[in-house]
Amino acid sequence: MVTKRAVILAGGRGARLAPFTTVLPKPLMPIGDRAILDVVVRQLRGHGFTHLTVAVGYLAHLIRAVFGDGSAHGVQIDYHMEEDPLGTAGPLATVDGIDGTFLAMNGDILTTLDYTALCRAHVQADNALTVATHRRTVRSEYGVLHVDGGAGEMQSVTGFEEKPEIPYIVSMGVYVLEPRALEHIPRGRRFDVPDLVLALLAAGERVGSYLYEGYWLDIGRHDDYEQALADSERIIPQLLSAAGSDP
Repeated sequence: MVTKRAVILAGGRGARLAPFTTVLPKPLMPIGDRAILDVVVRQLRGHGFTHLTVAVGYLAHLIRAVFGDGSAHGVQIDYHMEEDPLGTAGPLATVDGIDGTFLAMNGDILTTLDYTALCRAHVQADNALTVATHRRTVRSEYGVLHVDGGAGEMQSVTGFEEKPEIPYIVSMGVYVLEPRALEHIPRGRRFDVPDLVLALLAAGERVGSYLYEGYWLDIGRHDDYEQALADSERIIPQLLSAAGSDP
C-alpha cells in the first residue's frame, strides 16, 4: 500500500438526481440497504485507507450524523467544509495535512476498481496526477448529417448516420495526486479537475490515464442510479468482498 489518505468529494447538490436530493445529499442515496457513501468508505477501508477526509457542503450535517468520526467503520474520518461550491478540484487546495500521495474521489461512485493497484501504478509512473478512466459509448438522440461545409444556407449532404454511437474515454471521478499538484489549484474560487489537468500539462507535469474496463457507475446520473438499484443485490457483496471488506 502506497498511501493511507483519501479525500471524498461529497459537497455537491446532486441536481441531476432531484427531487430525491432535496432531502438527502447524493452520497447518502440508498443502494439496496446501504448508502452509496457507506459502500465507498467500506471499500476504501478494505484497501487500507485509514484516514478519510470528506469534503462536505450541501446538507453536510446529515453526512456528519451518519458517519461521525468513522470509528464505527474502522477508519478515521474528518470533514472539510465548503462554504461556497469550489468544484471538483478546488476543495483539495485547503485540506489539512496532505503530505504524500493521496486518493481523491467523488462520493457517488460505484465501481469494482482496485484502488490499491491504481495508486501503485500512479507512483510507478511518477505522475503528478492520475485519472482513473473508463470507456463509454454515447448514442446521439438525433440523426447526424455530414455536409460539405459550403457557404450559405444550402449545403450538399455527403453522408447520414441514424443516431450514431460515439466512443469516449471518460473520467471515472477517481484520482491519485501528489502534493505538488495542489500548488496549481487556486484557493477560494471554483476550480475543476479539467482545469487542474490543463494547469499541470502547461507546467510540464506528468498526467496519466489509468484505463479500467470493469464495473463503474456514476450515481449522479439517473440512468446509472437506476442500474445500480437493479444490480444492488448482486454487486454490493461483490464490491465489498473484492476490497476485503465486510459485506
